Amino acid sequence: MPRHRRTGQLFVISAPSGVGKTTLVRSLLQELPELEFSVSCTTRPSRPGETDGRDYHFLVREVFLAGVKAGRFLEWAQVHGEYYGTDKLKLDEWLEAGKDVLLDIDVQGARQVRCIFPLAHNIFILPPSWGVLEQRLQARGTEAPDQIASRLSAARREVQEAPWYDFIVVNDVLETAVTDLISIIRAARCRRMAQAHRLRAILDFHPPPS
Repeated sequence: MPRHRRTGQLFVISAPSGVGKTTLVRSLLQELPELEFSVSCTTRPSRPGETDGRDYHFLVREVFLAGVKAGRFLEWAQVHGEYYGTDKLKLDEWLEAGKDVLLDIDVQGARQVRCIFPLAHNIFILPPSWGVLEQRLQARGTEAPDQIASRLSAARREVQEAPWYDFIVVNDVLETAVTDLISIIRAARCRRMAQAHRLRAILDFHPPPS
């Protein structure tokens, strides 16, 4: 008898710094707790309220670079002077087990992932305007004015990558943006390829003769 098993789907979310991606991801995971979240590794210092293993795996630079050399990361990039990467071991385990996985990565990492997982669902988060983005960066209170200017400059470059993504979500009203993300994931789960295991099971079923 053929074996019908679902393979997990990969969802990639990217956004410029300050758009509110972290808040969106946390809200999304509360609404869809069955969605696995791949916690990225980084060399940047933790911010107030962040927890190692929940927000990021905080690594010293030497450990991170050793991981790069050993092939530990599915993707990795240097952003704003710090390194970020996705540990690929757990990711492969989840997908093989049929679990959907969410990656929160920058545009450089997303570009690498698209080459490895061409069927991944790529979502880009936009700010409602550049003025709002600047206000949000200032409200964080974690960067000096020159750092904010640098992040805004980087944001303009990153937005140029948005046309390569499958979906665009504008984070203006948080609740609306979360609803949009939930709709994307639920719609992706209903696609023919995502339901192929169920379709095959139905088509291959032969009831006993009456």
